[in-house]
Amino acid sequence: MNLLKTAASVAVVAAMAATSAVADGHATTKLRIQTHFSPETLSGKMAAKYIDDIQTMSNGEIQVEMFYSSSVVKSVETFDAAATGILDCDMTGGAYQTGKNPAFQFAGDLLGGYQNPYQQMAWLLHGDGRDALNGLYNGYDMEFVGWWIPGPESLASTKPIRTAADFKDWKFRSPPGLATKVFAALGASPIVMDFNEIFTALETGIIDGADAANLTNNVGLGLYDIAEHTNFPGFHSMPADHLACRKDVWDAMPAHHRKIMEVAMDSLALHNATINEVQNAQTAKDLRAKGINLYEWAPEDLQAYRDAVQIGWNEFATTPEAKALLESHISFLKNMGAMK
Repeated sequence: MNLLKTAASVAVVAAMAATSAVADGHATTKLRIQTHFSPETLSGKMAAKYIDDIQTMSNGEIQVEMFYSSSVVKSVETFDAAATGILDCDMTGGAYQTGKNPAFQFAGDLLGGYQNPYQQMAWLLHGDGRDALNGLYNGYDMEFVGWWIPGPESLASTKPIRTAADFKDWKFRSPPGLATKVFAALGASPIVMDFNEIFTALETGIIDGADAANLTNNVGLGLYDIAEHTNFPGFHSMPADHLACRKDVWDAMPAHHRKIMEVAMDSLALHNATINEVQNAQTAKDLRAKGINLYEWAPEDLQAYRDAVQIGWNEFATTPEAKALLESHISFLKNMGAMK
């Protein structure tokens, strides 16, 4: 109980410090934000663009101290670090928090439910997705601000991954959550580890492959320096990275600061999806030229994966919040004609 009181006190003090008035009457918002991406990756550069956008649009009223590569706490701990006042905002992803509530899986990645970032953003913007997500996030003293979705990811592997059968006994880095169930059902051996431990684990042979990021970000992580096999176009995962801020910090911000951050996130989503589409196509050409094997899966193998995913959805949705979010997604996909 004393620890909880201390954490609450720290959060209140931090919220007061995050937003204050300056001499000319304008409010200033000071935020500490952590992302798991390194500044060298495309996603790291896109995060830097977002920070520059909100600082510029606010005429310097919003000031951000940005931490890359999970330099303050581990990726999976970023959400709690923001909620308790060590940070102010989390720029990782909801799927890291499935241990709190499986609903966070459906706040980040349906693992093949949506086929492209534009469908998933449509649910957020036009399917009452933002309100639905805050029904979950607010219960953990956090405010969901927005999504940015690079697009379908590609696996990296030291062994061929040509078909669903190649997943048998395949040891790979998996993010926490539904992915572990889906791939295990296909015969793989998922190992949950931090995003920034992947390269070393792959280099030392602890894992055969990794579910890390899309083709271009995998290059930024150096994975294809070791792994000679990948799949493109990607299909197995399309995680949405989020921006989520501590609720009291968010509520204390002036309305125009909140609106700047929300609109800038929607802008980031568009820029991120489109630049990734362009760069992934170029990256695929470059990797083929270097001798990396890129596999495009046949329809029957894609269906085997998607069948496993839909079984996994229902097994994973064990709380009222998870069931509500999954139902919202499925209803939206069916209304769009993207799912039967």
